[in-house]
Amino acid sequence: MTETALSYALTRPAYVGQSHLVVTDLPVVSRFYQDVLGLKVVEKTASGEILGVAGQPLLTLTTDRAAQRAPQTAAGLFHNAFLMTDRVELARWLRHAAHNGVAVEGASDHIVSEAIYLSDPEGNGIEIYADRPHEQWKFDSDGTVEMATLRLDLQKLYESAPQDRWDGMAEGSAIGHIHLRVGDVAEANSFYRDVLGMKVMAARYPGATFLATGGYHHHLGANTWNSRGAGVRSEHMTGLSDYTLRFNDKDALDKAIAALDAHEIKTEKRDGGVSLRDPWGIGLNLIG
Repeated sequence: MTETALSYALTRPAYVGQSHLVVTDLPVVSRFYQDVLGLKVVEKTASGEILGVAGQPLLTLTTDRAAQRAPQTAAGLFHNAFLMTDRVELARWLRHAAHNGVAVEGASDHIVSEAIYLSDPEGNGIEIYADRPHEQWKFDSDGTVEMATLRLDLQKLYESAPQDRWDGMAEGSAIGHIHLRVGDVAEANSFYRDVLGMKVMAARYPGATFLATGGYHHHLGANTWNSRGAGVRSEHMTGLSDYTLRFNDKDALDKAIAALDAHEIKTEKRDGGVSLRDPWGIGLNLIG
């Protein structure tokens, strides 16, 4: 894995910039992301904290006294996926996790990437992954990418880790993609593909869709595995409040905003872009 593969994810027309979670126990959850994932506090706010890597904000945590724990069947976050700079950093994180008794829930080789899964103390899903070099990915004639869910040899990955001290996520680490729980896959495609202009990159997983810009394997996943038929999220619910798609391509941003207007989807101007809610009430910020 090289920095080139990382830049591929983040230099597409649009990519995931930040994610915002509402939690009930801010100190416990923040400590988890610092100790287990290696994020650092970038800024403290009146209602929470912003965590990131090398001063780059990635994850906002806020607390709400009225917040009720979101059921697993509600629309919202399936996982935030943290992209390591390379496979060595993924192995280094795994070694850190193993030596600190971190509970890992799963691990998969997706052909385009290698991924490890876990949850934070309030049940928010997390993926830690490293991409394989883009040059090694295989694409079908329709532009979709070949992905699978194969067994990842964690022992082999662990043994490849350097024996040095782990000091948190390396500079350049990012949220490579975000995976949502939604009520209907076709509706997710209608919104994220037909309105926002993302392309479906993989649709062979029953009950799920994977979309991206610029040929990445996916910047956004959406599934109905636990949330089929879910409606709009309730107010004061824990979990995913909103997330940000950052646009490197101003034309792509302008086109997305024009499509939102054409579909009469309510937006508010913000930071050179707009804020809105997806069909399930999940906040989305489109920023240039």
